[in-house]
Amino acid sequence: MKPEIAKLGYISLVSADLEKSLVFFRDIIGLEETEEKDGVHYLRAWGDFQHHTLSIQQGDRGHVKHIGWRTKTKEDVAAFGKLLEEQGIAVDQVDAWKTPGIGESISFQVPSGHTFNLYFDVKRPPVDEHRRSVLKNQTYKSWAKGISPRRLDHVNLHTSAESSATYSFMEEVLGFKMREYLISDEGNVLAGWMSVTQLVHDVALVSRPETPTKARLHHISYWLDDSQDILRAADILREHHFEFVGPGKHAISQALYLYVTDPGSGCRVELFTGSYLIFEPDWQPVEWTESERSFGNTYWGDSISKKELVKETIEAL
Repeated sequence: MKPEIAKLGYISLVSADLEKSLVFFRDIIGLEETEEKDGVHYLRAWGDFQHHTLSIQQGDRGHVKHIGWRTKTKEDVAAFGKLLEEQGIAVDQVDAWKTPGIGESISFQVPSGHTFNLYFDVKRPPVDEHRRSVLKNQTYKSWAKGISPRRLDHVNLHTSAESSATYSFMEEVLGFKMREYLISDEGNVLAGWMSVTQLVHDVALVSRPETPTKARLHHISYWLDDSQDILRAADILREHHFEFVGPGKHAISQALYLYVTDPGSGCRVELFTGSYLIFEPDWQPVEWTESERSFGNTYWGDSISKKELVKETIEAL
């Protein structure tokens, strides 16, 4: 039986201006800080349960070090390591708790050049009484500060590499399912929305030959409960003089969106709600053609231009 990934875990982000990034993610987005260790700050949303869903540290430029994924069982970590080595993929072993809250893990690059970490064991830090929710099934008080998203939702990756190998690798080796995809007039897949959960996508991968480096991050996404939360987020961002794209609705995924960029790292954040869940075991991936690309991106509302799609990406090692 093949090992399995359970969910998207966290993003390890480097910022060119750590203080700006911390103000943005803690005060404006409203994430809670669980720990600071050796200059790395660990944050999560009020409904996230594991130690963190985002880490931020100072660097000479904004980029993503790696993306963490939690497996379904502890044994799956070693099983994935063996499977990857059989595929000729170099695998690095990472000691337990080297990253706070994260147990023993493995690190490797997917064909697009993005670095993934797989782990199972986690620590869930206690919450100070004044921050803790009275709900036993919720970590922090909701709406304590800022936009206040509930949880991490997905990542959107760009690559200038030949992407068909990555789509195959994600499906055949890592076990992702293609949910929706965009195909070129020549029959090549230009973008794929893939998941290991019932979400339409835990990860999207977009082919962008014009990107300045092979592996890029277009955005990370945090989930808000409903459309009114998106409108509230727009008010908060405008009050703090942030430029943003949206609100709008994607045709692909049927989700409501708003995009804003962290001024410290250059990392774009999508605030996300709506969409649909997939429970059908025989789901057939939805195909979109190149002529439908603009409609797929924007069903209605403020849209992101093709220039912005490439310009506002950051390197993902």
